[in-house]
Amino acid sequence: MMSKPVLNIHLAGPRGFCAGVERAISIVETALEKYGAPVYVRHEIVHNRFVVDSLRKKGAVFVEDLEGIPQHAHVIFSAHGVPKSIPEKANRKKLNHIDATCPLVTKVHIDAKRHNKNNKTVILVGHAGHPEVVGTLGQLSEGEILLIENKEQAENLQVPDENNLAFVTQTTLSVDDTKEIIAILKRRFPNIVAPFKEDICYATTNRQTAVKAISSECDAFIVIGAKNSSNSNRLAEVAKASGCPKSILIARASELDFNWLGNVKTLGVTAGASAPEILVQELIQTLSEEFEITLKELSQVSEKVHFSLPNTLLNKNS
Repeated sequence: MMSKPVLNIHLAGPRGFCAGVERAISIVETALEKYGAPVYVRHEIVHNRFVVDSLRKKGAVFVEDLEGIPQHAHVIFSAHGVPKSIPEKANRKKLNHIDATCPLVTKVHIDAKRHNKNNKTVILVGHAGHPEVVGTLGQLSEGEILLIENKEQAENLQVPDENNLAFVTQTTLSVDDTKEIIAILKRRFPNIVAPFKEDICYATTNRQTAVKAISSECDAFIVIGAKNSSNSNRLAEVAKASGCPKSILIARASELDFNWLGNVKTLGVTAGASAPEILVQELIQTLSEEFEITLKELSQVSEKVHFSLPNTLLNKNS
């Protein structure tokens, strides 16, 4: 009987669920317990098919708009945040809405509105079309926030008043790429107002730091996460940029082509902030069928952040 080839797996830590994702999922589960099914959720509560399917089985109904939801039904807004027009529409349609927006995204919304109130032009660093960016742009009237996605746009950005600017950022960007864009903005517009505390969330920063710490030791890197998850995509990019020859983003172990692991002796593994640990363990189990596995947990920092549920769900009378 042939022995299996040895595969050393370095598990990056922290990985997987962040406090905002845990809160959003808990909001849906608590609403289902409190109000019964169905509970409607506008957009995927978090960008992970496994999570969405699990909640769907419990009675959550995922929709992309509010049309067709019966009056007085309960609807939850996803962790990514929504334009201000959405809760306004929910009120007109007499829907009971619950906001599961991550508090760190809400902080960006508040900052953008505060700068706008102070008559500053707001610049948003982010990816066009991402739900979080759509939600942040939608906090103000059209044209009141200028979106830039890269260094070239930062270099060429035209603004109405160079001395009356502020910027905010999407929370799930590449830490390094964002620093470069912000450096350009500060060079071009020395008086631009920065956030009191950087907008990129602690979980995004921690997960990228964990990947950076071990990438140069790995022959390949696997990130568990959804293709439409911004923070998961960034992790795969960070692994390559930090010295790992190749990296891949997959949603489940079943997507992995074992030929991709040819000549790989040491494999880095992590999970995006919306991917549950069960999918990491599923991957390890799948790999163990083909390889003799050695596991090494390499944790960079301990996360103790917790966000409480909305008062609506905590109040027994509501």
